[in-house]
Amino acid sequence: MKLNRLMKSKPYLVATLFAIFSSGVYADVATAQKIADKYAAAAKAIDPSYTGPSAEEGKVFFNREVIQFKGDVNNPGKAIACASCHTANPADVGKHIVTGKQIKPLSPHANKKRFQSAREVEKNFTKHCNEVVGSDCSPQEKANYIAYLLTEKTPSKK
Repeated sequence: MKLNRLMKSKPYLVATLFAIFSSGVYADVATAQKIADKYAAAAKAIDPSYTGPSAEEGKVFFNREVIQFKGDVNNPGKAIACASCHTANPADVGKHIVTGKQIKPLSPHANKKRFQSAREVEKNFTKHCNEVVGSDCSPQEKANYIAYLLTEKTPSKK
């Protein structure tokens, strides 16, 4: 009798398990979207003509190479971009260009732990914008960047 009841409830069990295990992914994507929305609101307060996050502009920013100088104009460093460490697809595992250390994907679809804390996101933006761009990123750049990361859902096939 119990086996018969279990077999009849199996579709509900599968649906319940699917909902439980998939809710974490959506929650982290939702958190990333909320953080992007906060940056967009800050950008709008600075520039009322700002129309909202652009994934296309975020992709351009992500791939934009910046020359790092090593002391003087005659001795420039190499060109780097976010994609230098994080690969062309932010859903892929990256590799730090100096240390060789593996970097978990940036995309919240591929790495559900990436956008757990707005404070951590801001800390990482401050650190990495200064390292790569040479200054802090604007709220508009941050909103666009996250908008782009939200579009990258699938790791590249290897």
